[in-house]
Amino acid sequence: MIDLTFLKKFTKGDVNKMKGYIQLYIDMAPDTFRLMKESLVSGNWNQLRINAHSLKPQAEFMGLNDLKDLLILIENKIKTNNLEDIEIVFKNAYNIHLESANELQKILMKL
Repeated sequence: MIDLTFLKKFTKGDVNKMKGYIQLYIDMAPDTFRLMKESLVSGNWNQLRINAHSLKPQAEFMGLNDLKDLLILIENKIKTNNLEDIEIVFKNAYNIHLESANELQKILMKL
């Protein structure tokens, strides 16, 4: 689920930088998901799209490719006005986030 290859390359293996980026994701992602949930409930599709878009690079840095793909899917569904199962896609993305945040916390402690 987590592939830190990109992060290692991006930070040139600097463990302190890696820790900083991991901690940033752990700290910021829950707020972004909260905003996404609020936008989903209120039907503010543009804000949901913006939040999904803003979380995408963070997911990529953490090597969370499945999460990144779902965030792209959310963006595309909104762009094409295909909102039929967007709540399911959001829930899947959120579940991946929850699982990966726990794993990232463990990784952070080992670094």
